[in-house]
Amino acid sequence: MTQSAVNNPDEPMLAGITVLDFTRVLAGPYATRMLADLGAHVIKIERPGEGDEIRHTVLQLDPARTDQSSYFARLNAGKESIAIDLAHAQAREIALDLVRNADVVVENFSPGVMARYGLDDAALRALRPDLVYCSISGFGQTGPLASMQAYAHLINAISGMMDLDRGSEAQPRVAYLQAADVLAGAHAFGAICAALVRRGRSGRGAYLDVSMLECLVAADDLTYGAILNGGKVQREPRIGMVVHPIGGRYLAMQSAGAPHLWSRLVNLIGRPELETDPRFSTPMARRANWHDLLKILRAWLSGFDSVEQAVKTLSAARIPAVPMLSPEEVIDHPQLAARSAFPEIEHRGRGRIRVTALPFHVDHAPVAPGGPAPYRVGEHTQQVLQGLGYDAERIRALQAERVVEIPD
Repeated sequence: MTQSAVNNPDEPMLAGITVLDFTRVLAGPYATRMLADLGAHVIKIERPGEGDEIRHTVLQLDPARTDQSSYFARLNAGKESIAIDLAHAQAREIALDLVRNADVVVENFSPGVMARYGLDDAALRALRPDLVYCSISGFGQTGPLASMQAYAHLINAISGMMDLDRGSEAQPRVAYLQAADVLAGAHAFGAICAALVRRGRSGRGAYLDVSMLECLVAADDLTYGAILNGGKVQREPRIGMVVHPIGGRYLAMQSAGAPHLWSRLVNLIGRPELETDPRFSTPMARRANWHDLLKILRAWLSGFDSVEQAVKTLSAARIPAVPMLSPEEVIDHPQLAARSAFPEIEHRGRGRIRVTALPFHVDHAPVAPGGPAPYRVGEHTQQVLQGLGYDAERIRALQAERVVEIPD
C-alpha cells in the first residue's frame, strides 16, 4: 500500500492497493469489480486472443466487434487488462514480477490450475509473505468434489436450493439468478477486505478459499439450521409469503417475520378473531395451517381493483408489500434513480453505457466505477510491463514470442 493513501483521508478506501485479477466470467470479476470501485488498482490477466469468454456474450455494445458484451463491461469497469499466455514458459517470470508489486491475488480457476502454472498460494506467498491470495471455486480447494467443474446452475442443483425452490411442484426448475456466483464474489470481497485489515495490523498475509456451494448453502435462512438439529424440510411454497394476481399484475406481501405483523394484519383485514383462533394464534400454528390462512388472505386481496391500491392500503397499516416489477420497470424506478444504482461509464464503441453500481453507499454517497472496462484484450499490457521496468526491446521480444499480446 502506498504511503500517500494512508495519509490522505480523502482517498478511496482501497487506494494504494494493487490487485492481480486472474479471474473470469462472474464470481471472481464481481469481487474484483467491487475492489476496483473502492479504489484498488486492479490488473486483469486475460488470455491472448479470446480474453475473458464473457466478452463474447450479450448484449454486444459495439456492432463492429464481438468482444464487447454488456456483461463484460459491467463486471470489469475500472480495471486494466494485460494479456499473458500463462501456459508459456516465460509467463511465470512476468507473473512473479507483477506479484512483487501487488497486495492481492484473486483467481477462480479449477483447483490445481494455478499450481501447474507455478502461481499457487504456496509459491506466491513464499515470494510475498504478506500477500492476500484468494481462490474462488465451485466446491472449495479440498474435498472429494474439489476438481469438479462448477456453474451457478449446477451449484443450485447440488446445494439443495433447486429442491427447495420447486416447493410442492413435482419437477425442479432452472433458477434465473446466478446466485452462487454473486454470493461467492461478495464473500470473497468481504474476506479480502478483512485480510487486508489484518495485514495492516500484523503484516501477515492470508490464503482465502471461497466455495460457491458453501456460499449458497449459507444463504438459506431456515432449512439447514432446522434439519441439522432434527427438524424436517418443508417442501412447499414459502410459508408467510404471498404472491397474488390483481388486475393483470401481481402483488407480493409478507405476512410473517416481525413480531407485530400478525396483529396488524388481522385488524387490517377486519378479522380480529383470527388472532386467538387456535389455528393461527402462534407462529408455529400459522405455519402448520398456512394453506387455510392463505385462502383467507387471497380472498381479502381479491377485493382490490389494482396492485397499487392494495400496496397503498397494506403499507399504510405497516404490512410489507410491493408490486412485482419487470426488469424494464426496475431500471426506470425512482428509488434506484435516487440511489444512483445505474451509473454511466465511457465505452469506446458506444460512447457511454450504463452499468450496475456497488450495492452500498460510502459516507452517504454512491460509489461510482473508477473508469471504463478494458476495450481490447491486453489493452494495458505495454503500460503495465513498462511500470514493472521492462524496456521496449524486452516487451517486443515477449510479444514476438507470443508470451503477451499488445493490440494494435
